[in-house]
Amino acid sequence: MDVLIVTSMADLGALWGRHLERSGAVVRHAASQEQAVAALDAAPADIVVLNMELIEGSAIAVADYAGYRCPDAKIISVTGDSFFSDGSIFALLPNVCAQVSATADPGDLVAMVDHYGSDTQS
Repeated sequence: MDVLIVTSMADLGALWGRHLERSGAVVRHAASQEQAVAALDAAPADIVVLNMELIEGSAIAVADYAGYRCPDAKIISVTGDSFFSDGSIFALLPNVCAQVSATADPGDLVAMVDHYGSDTQS
């Protein structure tokens, strides 16, 4: 399974990446909207773990581009904010399949990626 982690927080992205790689995922990283678009242009992703609090660019633009470039890719939205706590992210971005707190246990993120990624495997 190919996973693209998009977060401006390098330490958090590395932590998630290590856990996902141990579960067998092929992991790529992007720290900005520009890097995420370039990564999706280079190769599609099955799952995009998208931190909604990007420092450079827009996470919503990344989700929109992923929907265009990789229509079967699922997005797991990650946030440390309560802004989308009402579930509005699912109405705003139809390719979001789950939302998780940035402080969630990395094992929980791996379980979500495994669950939603299994739908993308042929």
